[in-house]
Amino acid sequence: MLPSTPSARAIRSDRRPLANAVPRLAAALAALALVLGASTLAAAPALADDTDGISGSPSGETGADTRSRFSYEVAPGQQILDYYEVSNTGTTPQVMKIYGTDAYNTEDGSYGLLETGAAPTDAGSWFGFINGAAEVDLPLEPGTSQVVPFSVTVPSDAAPGDHAAGIVISVATPDGQIVVDRRVATRVYVRVPGELQPALSISSIAADYNGEVNPLDGTTDITFTVTNAGNVALSADMVAGVKTYFGIGAGELSRQELSEMLPGATRTITMTVPGVAQLGYLNPYVTLQPRVDADAMDPGALDQVNRDTVAFAVPWLLLAALVLAALVWGFLRIRRVRDEKTAREWIAYTQAEARRAALEESAPVVSNEPR
Repeated sequence: MLPSTPSARAIRSDRRPLANAVPRLAAALAALALVLGASTLAAAPALADDTDGISGSPSGETGADTRSRFSYEVAPGQQILDYYEVSNTGTTPQVMKIYGTDAYNTEDGSYGLLETGAAPTDAGSWFGFINGAAEVDLPLEPGTSQVVPFSVTVPSDAAPGDHAAGIVISVATPDGQIVVDRRVATRVYVRVPGELQPALSISSIAADYNGEVNPLDGTTDITFTVTNAGNVALSADMVAGVKTYFGIGAGELSRQELSEMLPGATRTITMTVPGVAQLGYLNPYVTLQPRVDADAMDPGALDQVNRDTVAFAVPWLLLAALVLAALVWGFLRIRRVRDEKTAREWIAYTQAEARRAALEESAPVVSNEPR
């Protein structure tokens, strides 16, 4: 076993360990045992009760402790020694392979590990087990556990910042013509001291307005891409909202937590802002307040990240009503003008007729009778 150096220290954490889902192999084995029991009478009850199960957790030299993950601060060129308790929780003997591998963020933001057989290039390659081997095979009888010592050796040229990995327990079981690889793992975080560069940013943003029949209601979907371009694992508190003319708020604020993003990770997120009226001009925006876990080394001040865009919420029904009202007003206006013209013409006609009649009545009568 390799002793730890004074410059390396382990940090305990309450975060839950990563555990990949164990396939439902137990039920399949039980069903297989029943089928075998129908054709061969010997030992059928024993096969029907066989189950497979594996688990692992951080531990001390004598057994499991209260940690749920491994979290270290180790300087370049230094080494730390720790322990991992491996358990066979099933009813069949198992040969378990224990090794370290690199971690990354999956598309949905989960903590993922490299596929079995993929060679780690970062913190996953810093593990050493018995005699410095990169992996160890451990046979365990049902219901038994064993503490496995391991070391983490940080290369002298390791870059400052957070390096994520996982310590994996793997059991390969033949199933017909295929081999089922069942894995469970525990998260490992290695913080290398040096110049920390927390750099969470919003690299792109777009917004779509979804109108309702009621022009005073609607939602705005804000889609944006967050990138961790720095060397510190960061989470964030996110707030999305919409402003309109003169910076006046429109709609309700939407709040959401951004789960931890490892260095180099990129994630696309959509947040919905409700209660946005159809005001025409909209100014959707997103605000991120980065943060680190309570047990992580303080990277210093974390600046707020802001990004906004422009969208339009055209009140089509209201516009249609206004257009219809304008058409009705125009029709009535034209009709009124026409009626006024007709009335003026009629008045002029009647006045002319009245004058003509008056002239006829006042004119002298000429008689043609002889005197």
